[in-house]
Amino acid sequence: MATIGVVLADDNAQVLADLREELKSEFRILGTATNGEEAIREVLLHDPDVIVLDITMPLLTGLQVASRLREIHPRTKIVFLTIHEEPEYVSAGLATGALGYVTKRHLSTDLSRAIREVFEGGTFLSPILKK
Repeated sequence: MATIGVVLADDNAQVLADLREELKSEFRILGTATNGEEAIREVLLHDPDVIVLDITMPLLTGLQVASRLREIHPRTKIVFLTIHEEPEYVSAGLATGALGYVTKRHLSTDLSRAIREVFEGGTFLSPILKK
């Protein structure tokens, strides 16, 4: 199986550190970002297979980042990792072209699966969102 290159973007430095630690044994963590502008720079610099992107970030929201990446770097697949479980956020996230949407309270069970699924061309929603 090919090693999947991942960029992580979240405005909380501790969340980024925890994500890096949790994912580093399964994926190549290429870079991290704490705001939307950094997220775009990291994608352009590292050409990741997948970006794990928070919705609520400074400078540019995750939704804005996702929309821009679809235009300027469509190869990188997008997985949102967020506290937002409301249907309007899920719809908005998927409307940007993201293929994955994981809730932070289920990240330990869902995030690795989501990254693999979207890398392989599928889609992934945290099961709690499918009610």
